[in-house]
Amino acid sequence: MAYIIGIILIIIALIIAGLILRKRIYDEVDRLEAWKMDIMNRNIASEISRIKNLNLSGETQEKFESWRERWELIVTKELPDIEEYLFDSEAAADRYRFSKAKKMLRKTEEVLQSIEDEIEKMLAELNELMESEESSRKEIEQIQPTIKALRKQLSQNRYQYGNAEEYYDSEIDGMEKQLTQYNELVGSGNYSDARHLVEELKQDLDNLQTQMEDFPALYTACKNDLPQQLNELLNGLKGMKDDGYRVEHFGFEKEIHKYQHRLKDCVSALDQGEEELAKEMKNEIEERMAEMYQLLEKEAVARNYMENKIPVYREELETLENDFLITKEEVDELQKAYYFEDSDMEKYLVLDKAIGQLKKQLHMINDEMEQEMETSHSKLRSELENGFQQVEELQKQHDDFRKQIKNLRKDEVTAKEKLADMKDDLYQINRRLSKSNIPGVPGFIWTLMEDASNKNVRVLDVLDKQPLDITEVQKALSDAESSVNQVAEQTDMVLDQAYLTEQVIQYANRYRSQYPVLSAKLSESERLFRSYEYELALEQAAKAVEEVEPGALKRIEEYQAAN
Repeated sequence: MAYIIGIILIIIALIIAGLILRKRIYDEVDRLEAWKMDIMNRNIASEISRIKNLNLSGETQEKFESWRERWELIVTKELPDIEEYLFDSEAAADRYRFSKAKKMLRKTEEVLQSIEDEIEKMLAELNELMESEESSRKEIEQIQPTIKALRKQLSQNRYQYGNAEEYYDSEIDGMEKQLTQYNELVGSGNYSDARHLVEELKQDLDNLQTQMEDFPALYTACKNDLPQQLNELLNGLKGMKDDGYRVEHFGFEKEIHKYQHRLKDCVSALDQGEEELAKEMKNEIEERMAEMYQLLEKEAVARNYMENKIPVYREELETLENDFLITKEEVDELQKAYYFEDSDMEKYLVLDKAIGQLKKQLHMINDEMEQEMETSHSKLRSELENGFQQVEELQKQHDDFRKQIKNLRKDEVTAKEKLADMKDDLYQINRRLSKSNIPGVPGFIWTLMEDASNKNVRVLDVLDKQPLDITEVQKALSDAESSVNQVAEQTDMVLDQAYLTEQVIQYANRYRSQYPVLSAKLSESERLFRSYEYELALEQAAKAVEEVEPGALKRIEEYQAAN
């Protein structure tokens, strides 16, 4: 029983699946049928008939016949064939031959898509042709009056175009021939060729308009203005030469003559309608003339500068030379009393040589200005400006050198004053030691004082030398100063140690009766004190009192410092 039910269910499932697949086939047939009817209902023939508004001949006739025949083939053959395919697909679906039905539907869709592509291509070509015709017609309507205007402009202003009038006449004639050719192409239905011709004609017309607008000014510049300007520049050069300006080295005359000949070639080129060469030459000449005027102006300014500044430069150089002569006399005198370092003498000799070279340079500049040599004023100005800078720099170096030699005497006076101060310092130290209540002065203090005294004598000996070597004086002075400072430091230390030792012993005496060991150490400290061994005496006394009363030494030191 279950087996039978299973079979029944399978059969029912197959029937349902078949119905679903057949329904899908029917739906696809309906879709393709609607697509086919949409194509049939389109007014393609009416669209194609729009071309009849044009001249049906030549290329246009060929396209019209091609599109019409193709549309008739679609309507009479291909679309009816599609109807048969759709009918066969439904029949196959009714017999549950779904694979065959799907294959036929795919083929039908491919045919319909091919028809759609062809229709789209036909309409695109049609629209392009119609738009091309309309666009060309409108542009021709604008081109015709423009050509007439150019003809009128040339006729009314022939004097502005000179011999180039024939060239422009010929160009305009050519454009009018192109208009005639355009009408012939349109009349024969060749609208594509007509379109290309219009685009070419429009470009040529734009170029011709630009040329005719630029030509009068360019022609006038090359034929009249620039030759006149070159003549004026040439006359100006001659005038400057007559006035003494040095302009030969520029070579402008030869260059101007070359430009004059080239301008004649430019005019000949313009007569043939060749403007590019003339434009380039015009710009080149204008730029070069501007450069020439700048150089000539620079030369004129340089000459004026030289005439005004040479006296100023001569005066500054003479002032420097006179100041240096005074310095030279001072150096000759000082060399008798002072020793000059090699570096100082080198600076002196460099100054002397540099001033001499500037004098030679000034003499050369004067000769070139007076004898009208070939050297340009611009170059001479550069040399003179450099000379001003050198004079300024040498003046600074001279001032520094003078300060340096003046310091020789100042250093000698300072050294003598310092030597007197150090002698007084030693006297005060000796007096301080004599007035102190210490038992005596340690021997090393007397040795240091003797050494300091000897070094002071050494300073005095160096100061008495002729010529005086300040460097040697300063070294001897530094050595003596170090020795005097050492005597002062050691003396202060000895006196401080002696006074502190007395204070410590006096403070520790309060414990002498109680601590025998302390008493013995204090006695040793007193012995050392009387033997001038103040450092050892302080060490012995401090150690003794610290053992009895820690911190006592610090309090004693603070008390001594406060008093």
